[in-house]
Amino acid sequence: MTTKTLLLFLLPVISAFIGWFTNWVAVKMLFHPRTPKKILGITFQGIFPKRQQQFAQQLGRTVAGELLHFRDIAAQMTDPAAIKALMPGIETHIDGFLNERIKEKIPMLAMFLSDGVTAMIKTGLLEEIEVMLPNIISEYAGSLEEKIDIERMVTEKVAAFSSDRLEALLMAVMSKELRFVELIGGVLGFVIGLLQLAITLV
Repeated sequence: MTTKTLLLFLLPVISAFIGWFTNWVAVKMLFHPRTPKKILGITFQGIFPKRQQQFAQQLGRTVAGELLHFRDIAAQMTDPAAIKALMPGIETHIDGFLNERIKEKIPMLAMFLSDGVTAMIKTGLLEEIEVMLPNIISEYAGSLEEKIDIERMVTEKVAAFSSDRLEALLMAVMSKELRFVELIGGVLGFVIGLLQLAITLV
């Protein structure tokens, strides 16, 4: 087999390497170079580092507008099951107040509180708290929505990410897909090489 024939049959392998390498470079250029670099008068910079501010703003708008609402949080917290889950802790605090701290804070009143009266007060307080908690939580969530700018918070956090941190975050989500892109480049390159070989032989 001559060198020319050998190179001819290596064409699919060479094409596969070129296809893989081209896609590998394209994936790397999503994140590198991190800072603008001039090569032959042309400025190069990774897509994500270059567009980090725009990415942060869009993510902030998405989170604030579609993903996170205080009213949704309030709805979860005011669910009857959630309120029931809070009551044992509240009951413990009320027990501590009625049985111990009230003697320190209002000793004269404590002298007239029998166990039966204390139990009645405790029951009344627990019932009242269970009724008013949903309203308090809803009102507080409403006030938080006015005071806390979720869009600004998310935008500032993402914009402040280092390039390394941003790359690590995105790679944690997209690493399999990006490797698949590289692999597809190799596969397509190999197929194109086979076609070129077939055309040449024919």
